[in-house]
Amino acid sequence: MTVLKRFLYLTVILITFTACGGSDDEDEPITETNSNRNNTAVCKDADRLEFPHLKGGNNVVIVHKTDNNTVVNYAVEWDCDKKSQRWSCYEMSSRYMVANTSRYYGNPQYPLDPDLPLKDYLDRPSEDYIVGDYFWNSGFDHGHICPSADRLYSREANYQTFYLTNMQPQFNTFNAGLWAMMEKQVRTWAAGKGVEALYVCKGGTIDKEENILGYLTSSHTLAKTGKLLVPKYFFMAILLKNAQGYRAIAFWCQNENIDRTYDSLANYTISIDELEKRTGIDFFCNLPDQTEQKVEQSYAASVWGLR
Repeated sequence: MTVLKRFLYLTVILITFTACGGSDDEDEPITETNSNRNNTAVCKDADRLEFPHLKGGNNVVIVHKTDNNTVVNYAVEWDCDKKSQRWSCYEMSSRYMVANTSRYYGNPQYPLDPDLPLKDYLDRPSEDYIVGDYFWNSGFDHGHICPSADRLYSREANYQTFYLTNMQPQFNTFNAGLWAMMEKQVRTWAAGKGVEALYVCKGGTIDKEENILGYLTSSHTLAKTGKLLVPKYFFMAILLKNAQGYRAIAFWCQNENIDRTYDSLANYTISIDELEKRTGIDFFCNLPDQTEQKVEQSYAASVWGLR
């Protein structure tokens, strides 16, 4: 065997050993753990990154889809005891951010969710949508959680955002002011250069009594008990993905009849960890544990372009 042939022979053996043979622990691939991920046996789409940890109990998760039930539009968790939605979550990426339609207007303007049994909506099997909709003439807007403006990729997608399960009572000054500003900022982030996707989870505070403004009664008054829960605070949890990885930020704001449109949005930002403490919701639980811990513990408003 010539020196050259011997060299090539040994090289092949070395490559084969390296590729197929054993190695020490330092060369083993790192397996990322995910101890708090959602159980897809409960909801098969619950492993998507926009989903928080499901609460379980007497709550239902509704996933609305379009395009012959092939595209996830958004999801909502409905509390059947409180008769209120806890959150809506959705993805913002190129497929969702095209404008192929306009805002839905129709009758009813805010239809009952066809995927929620009537018994779980305000305890009334009413076919009269106006009587069954306690938002009307209450002094509160139908506040979208998954916004109409974020779902213009099809008429079907936009229509679904008007379901009552996607609504929370909001003061008009808040809904059309600070809340709308935050929604516009989220769309700006989603359209940013190099952004692959934004994962969004939004809602109002319904779990702690001190975070509930009151309850709307059938006579459209706000009381300590009633039919329709009115959150005192609203939140947004945002996870951004780009070539560098992930980063996250949260908005926290009060549902109040005060014009805050001159405020800096930076004043309303908090970390995801802090938002979890305030709401009791475990956001972005489907991330690997190390990644989740890193992106949730801190944030810098300036990195997000907020001053």
